[in-house]
Formats: sequence, structure tokens, C-alpha cells
Amino acid sequence: MYTFYQSPGSSSMAVHIGLHEVGAPFQTKRIVFAERDKDPPEFRSLNPEGKVPTLVVDGRPITEVAACLYYLAHTYPDAKLFPFGDVEASAQVISWMSFVASTVHPARRQGEDHARMIYGIADRRLGHQTWAVGRYSIADIHLFRLFWRFGRGLAEGTAGFPNLMRHYEQMMQRPAVKKTLEIEAAEGYALP
Repeated sequence: MYTFYQSPGSSSMAVHIGLHEVGAPFQTKRIVFAERDKDPPEFRSLNPEGKVPTLVVDGRPITEVAACLYYLAHTYPDAKLFPFGDVEASAQVISWMSFVASTVHPARRQGEDHARMIYGIADRRLGHQTWAVGRYSIADIHLFRLFWRFGRGLAEGTAGFPNLMRHYEQMMQRPAVKKTLEIEAAEGYALP
């Protein structure tokens, strides 16, 4: 069983979705950003940065959304969250994961206009595809979480980013997404 350090609504939501997608057994330990003095004592020894997500596997931590999702996709290949055997599609998944982590995620820190421009790039990049790389993958989970948290407010209704809104609606139909959102809403969001 994994130990999963998370904070509802934060970046850890993507890994939470991934855990439900693959059906992995896990126990959750909540980190409350406003009460960091109450972090579980072992948490900082596992992750000195004190960031979530942190997924503990056999006593060893895996940190960062992309790494955790990559681990789950490769440990549970039957879930088909990674295009094994297709080098180009695999590279596209990594490209999306990198783009989401390094460009989309920090965009809001540079102001609303910059964030809107970046989400516009993501919208055009997604295009009319059903999923980011042609079939559902960890890239879709990562993209969804950021759009759920930040992008929808920038969309000015649904007209701003039609492809991302369509993707968002598709993701909202997935049982793992529904389950994660239900659990995290019940825990309560305490985001900075």
C-alpha cells in the first residue's frame, strides 16, 4: 500500500486521479498549507521541500506530478495511461507533461494576460483531438488538473478555450475524476 501526501485541489489532485485510475491501494495523509507546523513529522524527512504530491513506495518517496504519474502508468500498464511500444506517442506524452509543468503551471505567476496567452497555446496545441496524444494518458490528467484549478476562470465562459473546455468536460465524465473530486471536496479545499 502506498502512502500519499496530498492537499485537496493542489497539484496532488492529478496523482490522486491517477491512483484511482489504476486502482492502486493507498492511504492518504493530508497536508494543510495554512498549518505547515502540523505536517506529519516524517513528511519533511521524505520530502525536504515539503511539497505535494509525495507518493511513498516501499518507504521511498516519489515527488512531482509527472514522476508520480509516470510511476503509476508504468507500474500498472493494464490501466493504459501510457502509450507503451509507441516511441513517438511516448515522446508526445513527455512533451505534454513538460509543457504543463514548466509553462502552464507557472503562467499565472506572470499575470492574467500571460496566463491567458499560455492557455491559448495549450488550447491550440490540443486542437480537436479527443485526448492530448490521441488516446487517454497521464498527460490528460496533468492538463486537466491545472485547467480545473486555474484555466476555467480565464476562459471568460466557454468561448475562450473551446478545446480545453471540451477536454475538461470529457475528463469530468471519468469515474476516477468524479471519485477524486468527491473525496477532495468532502475533505475541503484549503488552497493559498
